[in-house]
Amino acid sequence: MKNLTTMINEWFPAEEVNAHCDGPCGVYDPADARIKAEAVLSMTKKILALTPPSDGDAKAWASYLNTMSRYIAIKEEQAQKAKDELLVLWTDYFKPVHLEKYPDLHDTFWQAAKLCSACKVEVNQEHAQELMDTVEKIHNIFWATKGRDVSYYTAS
Repeated sequence: MKNLTTMINEWFPAEEVNAHCDGPCGVYDPADARIKAEAVLSMTKKILALTPPSDGDAKAWASYLNTMSRYIAIKEEQAQKAKDELLVLWTDYFKPVHLEKYPDLHDTFWQAAKLCSACKVEVNQEHAQELMDTVEKIHNIFWATKGRDVSYYTAS
């Protein structure tokens, strides 16, 4: 079997290929991070707006706690997913040539990752908004590296 494989490789040699990133071009896009960061901001606002029942109504408290726990679970899950998306962009897409043009690139991504962590453990609308702002900065840098002007938009 090994000889057969060797013969096939000799008859039909594979062409050498090169890529500037780990995945094929076109698979990277900061939009996924934006969607997840926006969910973090939305859930943070909902948590802060949720009013606990004022009386000892067990049903009302059960409903309140259920809603609150769902908002928290979504916020934390989306913050982790945003972090994962950002880290893939940082480590797989961006290369040393990008650092030459954007010397604060590492710090920007580091701050974004730290904000994702902060948004998981806190209920802080300011940090959630800072995450959105940092994701927008990353969006602008990313598309500039591709020589494209892609508008940044949010769902809300």
